[in-house]
Amino acid sequence: MKLGLITNESYNLMRKEDKLSWWQALSGFRPSLLIDRLGLDRLSLVLIIIALLVAMPIFTLFVIALSGDFSSLSHLVKNVIPHASKTTFLLLFGIAFLTAIIGSLSAWLVSFFEFPFRKTLSIALMLPLAVPTYINAYAFVEFFGFTGPIQSLVRNIFGFTSSRDYWFFEIRSLGGAIIVLSLVLYPYVYLSMRAIFYLQGRKVIEAASLLGAGHGRIFTNILLPLARPALALGVILVLMEAINDIGAMEYLGVKTLTFSIYSVWLNQGDFAGAAQIALILLVIILALVIFERLARNKQVFSEKEASIKINGFQRVKLNGFAKWVALFASLTPVILGFGIPFFILGFFALRSLKTGFDASLINALFTSISLATIAAIITVMVALFLSYAIRIKNTKTIRTLVRLATLGYALPGTIIALGIFLPLARFDNFVDFYMRDWFGFSTGLLLTGSSITLIFAYVVRFMVIAEGTISAGFEKIPNTLDQASLCYGKSRFDTFFKILLPLMRPAIATAALLVFIDVLKELSATLMLRPFGLETLSIYIHDLASRGRIEQAGLASLIIMLAGLIPIIILMKTLQKS
Repeated sequence: MKLGLITNESYNLMRKEDKLSWWQALSGFRPSLLIDRLGLDRLSLVLIIIALLVAMPIFTLFVIALSGDFSSLSHLVKNVIPHASKTTFLLLFGIAFLTAIIGSLSAWLVSFFEFPFRKTLSIALMLPLAVPTYINAYAFVEFFGFTGPIQSLVRNIFGFTSSRDYWFFEIRSLGGAIIVLSLVLYPYVYLSMRAIFYLQGRKVIEAASLLGAGHGRIFTNILLPLARPALALGVILVLMEAINDIGAMEYLGVKTLTFSIYSVWLNQGDFAGAAQIALILLVIILALVIFERLARNKQVFSEKEASIKINGFQRVKLNGFAKWVALFASLTPVILGFGIPFFILGFFALRSLKTGFDASLINALFTSISLATIAAIITVMVALFLSYAIRIKNTKTIRTLVRLATLGYALPGTIIALGIFLPLARFDNFVDFYMRDWFGFSTGLLLTGSSITLIFAYVVRFMVIAEGTISAGFEKIPNTLDQASLCYGKSRFDTFFKILLPLMRPAIATAALLVFIDVLKELSATLMLRPFGLETLSIYIHDLASRGRIEQAGLASLIIMLAGLIPIIILMKTLQKS
């Protein structure tokens, strides 16, 4: 009752005393006391903080989803989720089936048979990895669409005048999406199957041949059952990439769960509804991660039991019609997955060069390079810390925390964007409120209104790439170097910076380059988190394609494709060394 009698001077005095007490409390805080109370060492505490930052999108999703009202959920369950779930499952099933066939057959052919251009094709079959799914969708629509060269040729030959006069496969459909994504994602299966054929298949195929089994029977009854873990691993990696796609699905008119998250959030403004759909998608991803772990464990077991390469193994030389069939079967995925987008976009790029460079393209390229460089540096620095933590303290707790810190790659960009946006927006509002209350001015959107949110999303998503590459580099350096340095009185700090870091430069450079290129191609998270007015290469291409002006995006698309070839070259060199 007495609150009404408080004057403005008294209120301001009380606020001043509150601020002083808060400052005194903070100034007396000692982080080391908290660490000691919790029984943690500093290394574990830093790893816990990193793991929590990476896992933040998942925790946030549950909070947002539970905050939604029943009417919004009822609308989604009735009108959005059933159709999107059915489309998603059909898409994943079709992609799994098609990539399994393409990847297995191509790996089998180049591993066990000799035919024209086999060695070149064994490398070329990896080229579609350089093509982002959304760019392949744009190229396929241009190539197979009504105004494309194929349908134009059909009309000229048969004298048709309109699309009603003949039937042609509609690329903007669920079936078209399955084909478009499968043709750029099958190399995951190809690489996995080729590795397991190299480890196991040579000894098995020689024994089966001596018993009189034919090549087809050996492949279906012996090689495929032995390679099931590798096949499952490759297919699961394909499906995790397919789930992340927004650009191709939007352009092809296929409404998956991932696209529904984007649409419900940005087009309908229903933040809680988008989180509720994301939880369904998260269940699917969790199932894929579990299967991936099981497949990886089985593959490790198989590799332990696998035979070492047999010296003098002779591939079966194909003659006559059979060698041309093998050549056609191996060449077709390369032409469709890499040749068509390269031809279409290269043609558009040449036309763009004649008219000069677009100022918005140069700006988008500069923005992409800047963001990718910053994200690569931060990601590599954190990955170095994670990998070195395992090197100096390889306990189950440390390994678990590092695994949690690299969980982001399993999450689609839409889920990461959704889970990052709300906490950072709340932080911005919190800082803005107290700055206005204490100092009388507004800070505005410090994080969500800048590129910091985007960079944070990139670091979370691509941490596993950098950490895996750097960990592989550390494994090549014997631990005896660390021990010798410590015996001579050097600290961990000196050992790391003066001995290990110079030796790790190739691995660090590779990790930074891989992250840089993945950031350059990333569309999903960029599309949902970019500040107003910011335009990257992927956004530049997406905006032009959505307005039906894909020809103007030819040069930008070609730049991304050529950049995507760099990891393929690195992979080729790694395979040649091994």
